[in-house]
Amino acid sequence: MTKKPDILRIAVAQLNPIVGDVAGNLAKAREARADAARQGADLVLYTELFIAGYPPEDLVLKPAFLAACETAAQEFADDTADGGPGVIIGTPLKRKSGIHNAVIVADGGKIIAERLKVDLPNYGEFDEKRVFQAGPDMPGPVNYRGVRLGIPICEDIWGELGVCETLAESGAEILLVPNGSPYYRNKVDIRHQIVIRQVIESGLPMLYANQLGGQDELVFDGASFAIGADKSLAFQMSQFEAAVVLTTWKRGRDAAGVPNGEDGWVCTDGPKSKIPDTEEADYRACMLGFRDYVNKNGFKNVVLGMSGGIDSALCAAIAVDALGEERVRAVMMPYRYTSADSFRDAEDCARALGCRYDIVPIFEPVDGFAHALTQLFEGTKEGITEENLQSRARGTILMAISNKFGSMVVTTGNKSEMSVGYATLYGDMNGGFNPIKDLYKMQVYGLARWRNTHVPPGALGPSGEVIPRNIIDKAPSAELRPNQTDQDSLPPYPVLDDILECLVEHEMGVEDIVRRGHDKATVSRVEHLLYVAEYKRRQAAPGVKITKKNFGRDRRYPITNRFRDGG
Repeated sequence: MTKKPDILRIAVAQLNPIVGDVAGNLAKAREARADAARQGADLVLYTELFIAGYPPEDLVLKPAFLAACETAAQEFADDTADGGPGVIIGTPLKRKSGIHNAVIVADGGKIIAERLKVDLPNYGEFDEKRVFQAGPDMPGPVNYRGVRLGIPICEDIWGELGVCETLAESGAEILLVPNGSPYYRNKVDIRHQIVIRQVIESGLPMLYANQLGGQDELVFDGASFAIGADKSLAFQMSQFEAAVVLTTWKRGRDAAGVPNGEDGWVCTDGPKSKIPDTEEADYRACMLGFRDYVNKNGFKNVVLGMSGGIDSALCAAIAVDALGEERVRAVMMPYRYTSADSFRDAEDCARALGCRYDIVPIFEPVDGFAHALTQLFEGTKEGITEENLQSRARGTILMAISNKFGSMVVTTGNKSEMSVGYATLYGDMNGGFNPIKDLYKMQVYGLARWRNTHVPPGALGPSGEVIPRNIIDKAPSAELRPNQTDQDSLPPYPVLDDILECLVEHEMGVEDIVRRGHDKATVSRVEHLLYVAEYKRRQAAPGVKITKKNFGRDRRYPITNRFRDGG
């Protein structure tokens, strides 16, 4: 009878794949396996659909893409004939039962098992039921070098199908979970709670490997970890950082490695990285999502309008931190309502960040538009139409710079403004990506203050005060008319943000929001503005998801919508 192994060294590959880059993802997987082999690993655990990149969306409906993924998976399995570590890696597979979100287990030069995801998520940012078929059967354990491994895939541990319990009842000894779990605020704590629940129900330790990197609006923050059968945190990898980390698992030992006479597995060696607090995590998510969007889509540099306000200042800081000062151009586009404070603040911010700063006045284009429309507008009063000409002139200038130099335009509107339509289509909404799209205005202020006293790991920008204090302290204004402030048109931002969070994140009714101390007429007005701005949001640039319910992937309301909550 073969003696059961009493030690298993598992390397966790927390990496940043690119959707559709099958050859590049295979190369990353090979590099990670070589790294793991040098560390002495027996097995390398990769993340969900790593070969394809996650989420691949409708790419998996293309036969050529599926064929490329399966070929790459087989080539990777062939690599394991060298006697090094085996691999568990995610890939889409087309089988008689349909197209599946799957993993392969490879060792000794061949695929020794396939496992198909059973519980397909179909909520929020996920719509896997649209493109995948659920695995037809509950998965059983995989015998890997004498250890029976349960391999549920991401949602298999979040749902109520009992996948982990079934694996435990079938003889699994350790649960290894490949994940593609996107970031939102405080998500690490939620993952820990989900895993602890499954550990309690199954009685087995669980290793949770999570993807890293930005993919369109989503940010995958890594932070892979394991929870022991005793419900303690066995190891914790860094958030927002790529790594291949070796963890050591021993049979019949306690967490200190001392024999305990039991047959279960314990992780006795692994990192205990500190998870950032909320503001640092939000900032780093914005930075990582922005960096990956720009780099993965091949932009050499970016350009943004620098107004002297808080939103463009924070966007400029994120851009410099993500890309470096030499890849960022800030453009001040003054008109007759631009204040001396804004001139000074914009220049001071650009100088503090070290990025290029240009001034392009918009007097001539705005006045030219106004002149061209004189006859058509005869007999009407000046108002929002004329104000928006300023914003649209600025948007046109930024797009011209983009066309001429290949720079991506950075959109700089926050979630509060986008919620109520306080933005101009084809004006300040122009651009390719918005790093603060899912941050409410007060969160923008919070991150600006945080950045002035911290430099996040991996940032390419300078230390010190990079956003001038006056930008944070002064009243926000679009400066489209004399003495204008945002509060001429909107409730104070602390009030507005709380109402919006109730309406958007929590889908609360008007009366419930009023009971929080808000004026009913104000709540009803904000609800109305939220609904009628839907057509603008459908045309907005994508941006980093930070909250549990962002615009676009998560919140999908109709444009044509007559419902109003009368309370």
